Amino acid sequence: MRGFKIFTGSAHPDFGKELAKHLDGVISKATVNRFSDGEINVQISESVRGKDVFIIQPTCVPANDSLMELLIMTDAFKRSSASSINAVIPYFGYARQDRKAAPRVPITAKLVANLMQSAGIDRVITMDLHAGQIQGFFDVPVDNLYGSIVFRDYIRSKNLKSPIIASPDIGGVSRARYFADQLGMDLVIVDKKREKANVSEVMNIIGDVEDKDIILVDDMIDTAGTMCKAAEVLKAKGAKSVMALGTHPVLSGPAIDRIQNSVLNEVVVSNSIPLRQKCSKITVLSVAPLFAEVIRRIYHNESVNSLFI
Repeated sequence: MRGFKIFTGSAHPDFGKELAKHLDGVISKATVNRFSDGEINVQISESVRGKDVFIIQPTCVPANDSLMELLIMTDAFKRSSASSINAVIPYFGYARQDRKAAPRVPITAKLVANLMQSAGIDRVITMDLHAGQIQGFFDVPVDNLYGSIVFRDYIRSKNLKSPIIASPDIGGVSRARYFADQLGMDLVIVDKKREKANVSEVMNIIGDVEDKDIILVDDMIDTAGTMCKAAEVLKAKGAKSVMALGTHPVLSGPAIDRIQNSVLNEVVVSNSIPLRQKCSKITVLSVAPLFAEVIRRIYHNESVNSLFI
């Protein structure tokens, strides 16, 4: 294990420390400072010549600073003769801008991929990309891990009597179906549509939820509006309980208040992003052990995919 070094940016240092512990290692020394005008300055405090470097840095809030910090650290390692530079990005920001959904809009996920490659990143390790095709925006290896491996064990430990998986919208069906197959459960879908402008969305349930323990599955929870409203509709249709799973707890704006005041029984998230505010309904599961095992396998040229079979 002496052939690689782990560094962490300022976006989520606690995650990096936990990950390093699972590899029986320590976080290598690097200093991230800012000039008076906000420019980021990085100083690597130990030699990385000939080493495989892993940078732990989710590109979460503040997204632009987190991304620039990752790029600047990458440049520093490249100029310090690191053997390889591996970006461990538990949460990949800008992933929602993955296509031209309207005229004259950018494909920012592709722009971010170009920036990372130009900076010198040799491999990306991330989790539950909002759109799987983002892997194809890179010309370097991308390991897109599944948070379901952690959530799966947690759901089994709950011993729910009548569990069923639900997708909060049509776009998340493939993700929810994969999770349902993993647990051997049935799937229902929340179909939402807006009848006309300035009228709230109408939600219909595809499938039977009467007396069921519903498990809503999504890749991220941002403002929590869709998740909370879906829970209301499911409860109105006779669901016994509603739990939500979201890998990335973005939780912006009124999200925490919405969750706290919703009919949701529990919201389970990972620690891919630091939780900025506590909430009695939110349970946080650590994915640091999973990322640590993936790093170990990559370093030893072992299969990563076999973790998810």
